[in-house]
Amino acid sequence: MPDPGTEAWLAQVIEDIIEPDLPIVDAHHHLWTRDSHVYEVEQLLADTGSGHNVTKTVYMECGSRYRETGPEHMKPVAETEFVLQQAKQSRKSDGASIAGIIAHADLRLGEDVLEVLEAHSEASEGLFRGIRHAGAWMEEPFPYGRHARDGATDLYSQANFRTGIKVLGRLGLTYDTYHYHNRNQDFANLSSAVPDTQLILDHFGTPVGVGPYAGKHKEIYETWAKDIAEIAKRDNVVAKIGGLAMPVNGFGWDTRETPATSDEFAEAQHSYFLHTIECFGVDRCMMESNFPVDRASLSYHILFNGLKKIVADFSDDEKHQLFHGTAAKIYNV
Repeated sequence: MPDPGTEAWLAQVIEDIIEPDLPIVDAHHHLWTRDSHVYEVEQLLADTGSGHNVTKTVYMECGSRYRETGPEHMKPVAETEFVLQQAKQSRKSDGASIAGIIAHADLRLGEDVLEVLEAHSEASEGLFRGIRHAGAWMEEPFPYGRHARDGATDLYSQANFRTGIKVLGRLGLTYDTYHYHNRNQDFANLSSAVPDTQLILDHFGTPVGVGPYAGKHKEIYETWAKDIAEIAKRDNVVAKIGGLAMPVNGFGWDTRETPATSDEFAEAQHSYFLHTIECFGVDRCMMESNFPVDRASLSYHILFNGLKKIVADFSDDEKHQLFHGTAAKIYNV
């Protein structure tokens, strides 16, 4: 059996492309070299060029290529420098271009985060759009996911952290978050406290399905659905819908002999998408790939087939908004 996520494993499921002309801004992907796994611009262009009409992408911070020396708070600026070079390579291709960069800064610096933001802006040559400072935290034992200890239990309520988010709003920058479903209520409170900053909820607030939450999808969904409806009441929040094919979500495709088909993906996840769209509206939802993380479960062209199947009954204008319009507006790409 080929290892999950490899080309040989993904190649076992091939489908015709649905609605190949629908323009897409992939609102969330990463680039990295970790151990023997390389996913940089060459691999990204192969995925975005696999059949769907992906015209632009937005890069999301993931700790790539940090500086090894110098002040700790400035080390993430090297990630922006790295992604800029990747973006320039993407522009030379006939495919999708990396049109925006979401970088990392420690927002607990409060007003002092301005130094880091200015450095990201200068390093990006106009591509810097905002910051993600993940608020993920999960009770022990939880040995799943790189972000399980990123955020202290009270991160979203810390005064300096909120001040940092307010600085983003003052500069017209966005704030992306990544956390698990146990932080959704905290995020709703945070959203109310920083009404002048544009917040983006990544991955539906990440309902978890492994560890102590294995086999509890239905139970978690009920609480999650209420939390999403509450978050949607905050006008300064938009939802990035996708990223539910991570191993941490517990659908199990990453452990199978074959990857998921688009029908399996749509059947398992349509309720999350449709509920979130109902709560937020198409003008406040954007599709994402979350590649290469979700590549552990299915290939890029299968993923976007599945996304299109979930919203098959929507109007052409609504589909355009979900796959292109919202991301283009929020991230100014």
